[in-house]
This record gives sequence, C-alpha cells and structure tokens, in this order.
Amino acid sequence: MSESFPRLSARTRRFTLGVPRGFTISPDGGRVVFLRTKSGTDPVTCLWELDTETHVERLVVDPRTLHADEEDLPPEERARRERSREAAGGVVAYATDAAVRQACFALSGGLYVVELASGQTRALSTPGRVIDPRLSPDGRHVAYVCDGALRVQALDGGHDRALAQPESETVTYGLAEFIAAEEMDRMRGYWWAPSSDALLVERADDAPVHLWHIADPANPDRPPVAQRYPAAGTPNALTELFVLGLDGSRVPVPYDEEYLVTATWDSHALSVVTLTRDQRTMRLFSVDPATGATSLVREDTDPAWVDIVGGVPAHLDDGSLVWVAGSEGGHRLIVGDRAVTPPTLQVRAVLDVDHDSVLFSASGDPTEIHLWTWDGHSLLPVSTRSGVFSGRMSGGVGVLTEQSLDDEGVSTTVVRRDGMAVPIPSFAERPGLDLRVSLGRSGRRELATAVVLPTWYEPGSGKLPVLMDPYGGPHAQRVLNRRGAFLESQWFAEQGFAVIVADGRGTPGRGTEWERAVLGDLATPALEDQIDALHGVAEQYPDDLDLTRVAIRGWSFGGYLAALAVLRRPDLFHAAVAGAPVTDWRLYDTCYTERYLGNPEAQPEVYEKSSLFADAAKLERPLLLIHGLADDNVVAAHTLRLSSALLAAGRQHSVLPLSGVTHMTPQEVVAENLLLLQVDFLKKSLGGATPPGSGPAV
Repeated sequence: MSESFPRLSARTRRFTLGVPRGFTISPDGGRVVFLRTKSGTDPVTCLWELDTETHVERLVVDPRTLHADEEDLPPEERARRERSREAAGGVVAYATDAAVRQACFALSGGLYVVELASGQTRALSTPGRVIDPRLSPDGRHVAYVCDGALRVQALDGGHDRALAQPESETVTYGLAEFIAAEEMDRMRGYWWAPSSDALLVERADDAPVHLWHIADPANPDRPPVAQRYPAAGTPNALTELFVLGLDGSRVPVPYDEEYLVTATWDSHALSVVTLTRDQRTMRLFSVDPATGATSLVREDTDPAWVDIVGGVPAHLDDGSLVWVAGSEGGHRLIVGDRAVTPPTLQVRAVLDVDHDSVLFSASGDPTEIHLWTWDGHSLLPVSTRSGVFSGRMSGGVGVLTEQSLDDEGVSTTVVRRDGMAVPIPSFAERPGLDLRVSLGRSGRRELATAVVLPTWYEPGSGKLPVLMDPYGGPHAQRVLNRRGAFLESQWFAEQGFAVIVADGRGTPGRGTEWERAVLGDLATPALEDQIDALHGVAEQYPDDLDLTRVAIRGWSFGGYLAALAVLRRPDLFHAAVAGAPVTDWRLYDTCYTERYLGNPEAQPEVYEKSSLFADAAKLERPLLLIHGLADDNVVAAHTLRLSSALLAAGRQHSVLPLSGVTHMTPQEVVAENLLLLQVDFLKKSLGGATPPGSGPAV
C-alpha cells in the first residue's frame, strides 16, 4: 500500500520540502542563490547557486558535510523560526554581501561564511551561539547577535567585538521583539549602512512585558518556561534605535511611537517607519546617521488602522520614494508623490526595486496574486496566466514563482535579460491527490469560495455531509488559485464530505472597506459570512449538500471560528473541531488584537462581544478542542479556560492536549495523526458518505 496522504503530508512539511526559496540575484543578473532541500522528504536545507548564462546549478553548502545538521539551536533562534513558521532545518536563512560573492549563515548556533564561487566554507569562532548573521555590504565584516549582544567580526583577521552589550537580562540588541516578528513580519533587528562602517540597531527591553509561564504537564520534572507575553491592553517591549559605528560611536535615533515597523538603509536615505499604539497613524522618517535627527517624510492616517505592507520604503535610482498606501478604497503603489496604480488593483507587497523599475504583487480578483512592474512610465503585467505568483528582480533578471490549480507544486523560473526562461527544479513530493475544486462566489456578499467534492462522487447520487474549512480571520486568505491551498480539504472530501472554504470580510484582496468591516467585532461578521457561504453553496448544489449534517474545523483564528459556530449557531453547525483557538481576546497579543478591538480597558464590551466564554452554556453539539501545550502564540490557557467554562456549565466536550507541541505542530507523528483523529471525530459526530470500496482513511 502506498504511503497515506496524512503521513506524506507530515513527512514533507505539507509538501514544502524540496521547493526552491529564499532567492538572491547578483547585481549583474548572472547568478541566483537560493535555498532548497535535496528531496521532498529531506528536512535539511542546503544553499545552491544557479549560473543564469550556462544554466548550471551547483550545490554550495550541504550542512551534513559540516557535521552540523543536527539542530542544537539557541532559544532565540527557535523562537525566530516559530515566528517565521519555519518547518525545515539546516541553512534556513542566509545573507550576502552587496556583490553576492559571499554568504553567511548560522547552523546549530555556529557562524559560517562561504565563498560562493568556490564553495569554500569556514566556521568562525564566536563567544557563544549565533543568531541572524549578516555580512556588511563590502563583505569585510559580519555582524551577528550573541547572548543579546550585537557583535561584529572582521573577516580578514578574525577580530571580534561587541558593539552593544545588554544592560540586563531583559535587553537585547539586534533582535526583533515578539510583536515585530509575530505581527509585523519584521524578522530582523539591525541594518548595515551602505558604506559598511555603521549599523542601525534596535534595542529591545522586555522588562515592562508581563511574565507568563508555559509548563509541560507531561514532564513535571521540567521547570516551566518563562515568557514575556504582551497581551492586549498590557505593556509592550520598549524599543529604541541607535546608529552604532565600527569606530565605537553610538548615536540615538529618537521616536515617540509605540511600534517600530521597519527600517531601510540605502544610498539615498536611512529610513525608519513607526506606528502608534492605536495603529491609526504611520510615520516615515528620514534619519541623519551622524546626529540621529529625524525628518518626517510621510504620515499616513486611517480612522480604523493603517496597514503594514512589505517591501517599503524603497527608492528608485533618482531617489524617488516607493511606498504603498490606502487611497480611494484600494491599496495603491505610490512613487514619488503620486499613486501609479488604480484603486481596483490591490497591491500586496513591493518585492524589489531594480534601478528605475518596481516589481510588486497585486490582486484584481482576490483569488489571484499577480506580478506587475512600474517602469517609471507605465504599469506592465509580468504574470499572465491564472494563479498565485511571487518573484524577485535584480540586474534586469527576474525570478518568478508560480502556483495554480492546474499544476502541482511550485514552479520557479529565472527570466534572463534576453527573455530566455531557465527553470529551477523543485524536488517536492507529489501529494498523490486529484483535486476536484471549484472556485467562485457565493452568498449575498459574493464571498470568494471554494467547493471541494470527492473525486468519486457522482452529482445527485446522494447528499453529502458538509465540512466548512475556513481560516476566516482578517489579513489572511484560504481561497487562492493554487493547489497547495486545498490539499487537506481535498483529503477530507475524499473521506465523504463536501468541503466549503470561504473568505469573509476582513480578508485581503478586496479593498480597504471590505477589510475594515471587522473593526470592533471579530465574531459577528466572520460567523455571518460562513453562514452566508454555506447557504450560497447549498443553492448552487441543491442535490448534493446535506444541511442537516454540517461540521466546521479550523486552526488558530479558524479554531476560534469553529468553536464560535457551534456555540452561537447550533441550528446550522452540528459539530466542530477547534485547533489552537483564541477563546478570549484579552489573552492574545497587543498588536493584532488592538488593531481590530482597541484597548480592552477602554472598550471592555467589544471584547465581551468577541469572547467565547459567555456562550459556554449554549453548547449542545460535539466540540473537539485541540491545543499544543508549548504554544507560545495562542497559549493553551485559551482552550483550558474555555474547557473550564464548559465544565462549569455542564456541557460535554472533548479536549486533545498535545504535549511539547507549539502553534506550528511540526512533529511528523503529531501532524499525521491529527488529521486522522479529526476525520474520525467528524464521522462519528455526523456520519459521512462512504466512498466506493472504502476502508480506513488514507
């Protein structure tokens, strides 16, 4: 018997192993450096280089040859990987000099530098374990974080020194604090000057942040892990910026806002972006690195919140600012002082600026993400087929990644200046599932919806129980034109369900008004839209859906939505699987929660409206709660407190605690059996249509 889908999905980290990623293009466009594992089941990531002229691909660094593939990671690196949802090991991140001649990386806490042309790799001596090494643009120094200190080592002589030492155990230099990494997609805490003689460095002090403890009840001999967690309405870490010179100078860069969003340092400016605590005002400053004096370049405001968009600020060769801002109901690309995209094209991110051209991703249809360029005069589409695209651009050479419903996996192509396409092969495993997915619109709000039916099902041959499979929360999507988005949904469908995936209000790609519909209420719009999608699909498939047997499953916000559905609408939802659910938004972090619900001290009624606890006595349907006890994002207290409230109300439910498991559930056995246990629970709760010749779930 061939390997089951749950097992293969677990072994392949949901089919991400073997996929090329992390691309860097040399300034002349002649080489592309990237990351990839050697196979679709190999968890050890290697560093590779492609010669764009000869099309020859070369393995540059294999961690196994360095005898360091067994990960012995510093706690800060484990936390960084959890924040970035990194599921693999080996060389999972690297940084190059400006010429892309050298690369540096951390491996099992050690510091390594490799000459890309020769592949010669050397380990550098450090006083402790290393986090986030980055080469200076001129390639003469490497900076890194060690025990909370920002250190720099000269590559020619090995002289290593700390430019900034933590003043207490709660202070770090050069690392992104929890909120920046988890909610603002900023994974770094320092930036080299283009001249290579100074760095802009974040100092973060967690002392004001409330101290929580994450215990492992399955191992009572182990002490609880202390964690500073900034829950809604409580203090954040204190962040400061300094320009640290290699000559020992230290210049403070003052700002008043609560959040440091990002920074960039290019030949035109040292730029800093900040955000107020209420997230309604974002400011872009230009900084004089010699004095630390700041000048306001741009201020964006919004009565709800200002969105953080990746890849900005940036500058064209002539110094024109590249920015993204909300305008006329859309997220628009701004070059200089004017919007160059229409409000109907929702800009997702700026991916690269190559001299006078901007490469960015954007959506017209929210189920698709396409690549566009602005060349200083006009907008040009880069991707023309249906699907989800991303890419990089440098030296006139592009790297394009493509996913669609028509093709398996991720396709990666290097497009040379002469237009020739050079593929970078993927080694990912094939899922072995045929998809039967229909994308469309449903309900009175025309929600983006995917309907997933069993491949063996004959329309009209008998009504199928329904499984709603949403995420449903703001700033994230499930309904996209790519096969990878529906593999688990298709597997559930094969077990005898009609699966519905719907993106409601708050999800991106449909404009600012659509996204801001969840302001002040994370429960009502999300649940209403799932109900709207259910009824809309039932009208489209009147002979195929059994609305007397409807279940809902989800993870994280999707878990919250699943529990919410059976608690508030048991007339429509007959069973739920809630994985790592947020149950009380006072227990979730400041930046995410306050963006939508404000401060709980000022608006307690808003938090009560979105909490699940007051609904505990309403439970009358089967509910399975799943939670990793080592989860430091949505802590297990969410599930345990809801379970206590359900018990106090005398309501039967099931709890599946996962010892040692975080929010990612990366462990193979856990990931495999979670799928099997969920489908078993759903079948027992609802009953399922029986596939022809079916046996156990595969």
